[in-house]
Parts: sequence; C-alpha cells; structure tokens
Amino acid sequence: MPRAAVSGIIALSFAFCAVQRCHADDWPTFRGPNGNGVSSDSAAPAEWNADTNVRWKAGIPGSGWSAPVVTGGKVLVTTAVPAEKAAAEESDLEDATVGRTAWQEAGEAEAEGQPLHRFEIHCFDLATGKRLWNRVAAEGVPRIPKHRENTYATETPVTDRERIIAYFGMTGVFCYDLAGQLLWHKDLGAFPMQADWGTASSLAMHDGLVFVQVDNEQESFLVALDATSGDQRWRVPRDEGTNWCSPVIWKNKVRAELVVGGKTVRSYDPHSGELLWELSVGDRGSSASPAGNEEMLIVGGRGMFAVKAGATGDITPAEAGEAEAPASGGLLWANESGGPSMASPLIYQGFVYVLERRGGIVTCYHAATGEPAYKERLPGSREFWASPWASGGKVFCQDAAGATHVLAPGPEFKLIGTNQLDGRFWATSAVADGALLLRGDDTLFCVGSPINAGTVRAVRAETTEPAVRR
Repeated sequence: MPRAAVSGIIALSFAFCAVQRCHADDWPTFRGPNGNGVSSDSAAPAEWNADTNVRWKAGIPGSGWSAPVVTGGKVLVTTAVPAEKAAAEESDLEDATVGRTAWQEAGEAEAEGQPLHRFEIHCFDLATGKRLWNRVAAEGVPRIPKHRENTYATETPVTDRERIIAYFGMTGVFCYDLAGQLLWHKDLGAFPMQADWGTASSLAMHDGLVFVQVDNEQESFLVALDATSGDQRWRVPRDEGTNWCSPVIWKNKVRAELVVGGKTVRSYDPHSGELLWELSVGDRGSSASPAGNEEMLIVGGRGMFAVKAGATGDITPAEAGEAEAPASGGLLWANESGGPSMASPLIYQGFVYVLERRGGIVTCYHAATGEPAYKERLPGSREFWASPWASGGKVFCQDAAGATHVLAPGPEFKLIGTNQLDGRFWATSAVADGALLLRGDDTLFCVGSPINAGTVRAVRAETTEPAVRR
C-alpha cells in the first residue's frame, strides 16, 4: 500500500477517534451529562484571555442567560430578541422561520404597546464557530413580565443527539431536529411568577422523557413529555410557589431520580412521577439547583444538606423540641448555614464548593462530613451567578464580570490563575471536546485550541450514522 494511503488511513483513524470522543463528551443539558458540572474532558484549556486560546467567538442577538449545550460537534443556544432589534439584525439571520399562535395574536391585541419578542435558537459548528442555522420558535408579546435583569431565554435547552428541545418559560416548549426542522411544540400555559421576576428553570431529560418544572404563584406542576412526540406521559401537582432552580437527574448507585428543588426538595421516579423522598429546607428555598454523584446529593435552602443515595420518605431532620419531626436517616449530614444562593454547588474529588452571589466568596467543605475546609474571597472577584465546573483536575469559578478563577481541588485554598474575558457572564458554561463554551451578554466564546474542522466534518460524513432522523 502506498505510504500516502497509509498516512491517510492513520489520519482518518485519529480524526474518527476525535469525533467519537466528541460524542462521548457531549454537554447535553444544564451542567453537563450528569447535571453536576463535572467534566471527564481533560483537554479543555485552563488558561485563556481575549488574545489566547479563544478558538472563535460569535455574536448572539438579543439576550439570554441560558447555557449552551453541545452534541455531535454542534453548539446550540437560545435567545430572546425584541422585535425592533430583530428587524435591525435581520440581515445577519439565515433561514429564519417565524411561528405565530393564537395566544400570540391575542397577546398583541392586549399588549398596549408592550414590545414584541422573537424567541430564537441558534446552532454553531463547534470547530469553526460558523452559524449552521437559526430558527425563530415563536414571535409575539411575552405572556408574563420579568425582572429587568432576567431574560425571556434563561432556561437551558436539552439535546439527545437527535433533537434539540428548547423551553422559553411561559412561551412554550419547542423541539427541532439537528438540521433545524421543527418537530413539535407544546404550550404548557402561562402563570404569574413571584414579584413578576420571570422564569428560569431549565429542562432535564432521561430515557426519552423531557421534564419541565413549572413552579409559579397559581398552579405549580411537574410534567414529563415524550421527547419524540411532545405528548404528556405524566404530570404531578406541586405544593410550591415560584421557584427558579432547575430539575436534575441524579444518577446514584441505587437508581436514577428526578430531583426538583423548592422550599421542599422532592425526588420523583422519572418514569412514573411517583414521589420517592422529600426534604423541607425552610421558607427561603433555593434558586440553586441540586448537584449529586453516585453517593450523595447536595441541596440548599435554610442551610445545606447531603442526601444519601437510596433515601425514601420524609427525610427532613428533626428539630430541637419537635419530637414529631422525622429523623434524618436519609441524610449524611446537614449544616444550618452555608447553603448555595444562585450558583449551584459542585462536588469534586471529595469536596463541595459553594459560591456566594455577593462578595466573591468560595467556601470548600469536606463532602464526607460537611465540615468546612476553608472560606476565602477570590481576589478581585465580582458577584457569582454562573455555577462552577470542574475538568482536568481543576475547579473553575466564573464571576459576572468575565473573570474565571481556577482553583486546585483540596482542603487548602490555592488559586492557580484567573482568566479574563470582556462582557457580563451570568450563564453557566459548557465543556465539550476539549473546548469551553462561555456565554457573555451578547457573545458566545469558544475557548480551546484550533482544530482541522474540514477533516472532522468529512470523517463524520463518511464514518457515522446520520444524526438526524426525519
């Protein structure tokens, strides 16, 4: 065999392995494949700035605090664009399709001057940053108000390597294939939120079901939709008011559970909606989402709690002087203070990391006992909204001003470095195929070494099954 042919086969094999690794290292939902911010990808860089290790950056019209998701070499993000801004940026959009429904038409008639919005999904090539397609899922007047700092695209979508399912709060759920074709959409209703602050709960997905948490001031519920058709598989009412945390699939050593936060954290069987356990965490609840590993789940509220894998029933710990309160047999430990506020907790290499929204404070706890290891202010840091993540033996904490503080894991505070990008960063980041996806207020950054995108795409076309089923 000619030497050139041998070299070509070897190159093709390496490229194919890279593609296979990309599938294995997809980031399909909020905080990654296990919903806990931990990545097995050790190739993502730990150092970057505006001039170093930025593979590409792409402008995102409108506003959104939803996190990017990644599958099969595609990056998908959602955004909401005021109509006047959408018109000005129309020339930058390709293949846009606008859907209008009865509620949107009625809403416009009653809006009395409220601005129209377009609810959009954008798809980029992970290798190059080229926009592959964008779609307008809906256009109309938003059905509920929001806080001035919130957006109408704060919920992170989910993907299962065949479709992308986006949730725009009270606007509805929209499912597209990975080529941008609309498959189905679902209107779950519109309900008032506390103080008109808007919505934020992201989607979760497991075994072909998509889970939507609709906690509000009128009619809270949790619903499971068939990912293929959008049909409702089960729905349970929730004794909760407004919540902004996201449901997570907790895959522990006993079973897979669907866990939803609130003033009472509840775990459900994802296939049936049956209640498995519940834990009262106080009147405040938590905007942060739970995070777990095979052994434990960390939840917050009035304090912080570590739930054992396999817990059942009411696991709320007894309080002094309340003999009728349940025992804490389902808990490994409970702290009266120190619960997460906005950013979700991180469990990594035997420690739990919690970021305080104000003050730039990181607190590290021993995961086995809940005892604090250290509490330190990250130098020069601002408030934290985005949740921390871990990859390559390091802990990453990104503040709202675009500074990502890199820590060495362990019981002693050790700041390895700080990486700065310009912009406002409230969205939680994604890690996939040796790259970081960091979303600012109007820009999506891909941090990672450049790759030969043409080779990777050619190998995908020749050696993989089609990702889209029509």
